[in-house]
Amino acid sequence: QVQLVESGGRLVQAGDSLRLSCAASGRTFSSNAMAWFRQAPGKEREFVAAINWSGGTTYYVDSVKGRFTISRDNAKNTVYLQMNSLKPEDTAVYYCAGDSLDWRASGSALYTRRNGYNYWGQGTQVTVSP
Repeated sequence: QVQLVESGGRLVQAGDSLRLSCAASGRTFSSNAMAWFRQAPGKEREFVAAINWSGGTTYYVDSVKGRFTISRDNAKNTVYLQMNSLKPEDTAVYYCAGDSLDWRASGSALYTRRNGYNYWGQGTQVTVSP
């Protein structure tokens, strides 16, 4: 059974930093695109960041560019999201997602779309107080 387990979410103050982790089990994702999405109360789940299989190409929503960094350690089957200069509007449940198909081409629109991913974690809550 494939599982993605997020961790690292908690209550922080504006300006603080957090690092989220997503540990995968049940299969290796070393050849697969991975991503982070988030969902705030009353809003749709939105794309935050994605990374290609090698870690050489990354994608970000405009609102987090320059503040968040996605990375991966394929040896540990784990993806990270380093979040700096957090703002109250970053408050949301953060979800890790993984693609089941290997070797997605760089530049594919699927990196930023929910339907580009087949596996999802249960989410970790990030709350940023003013």
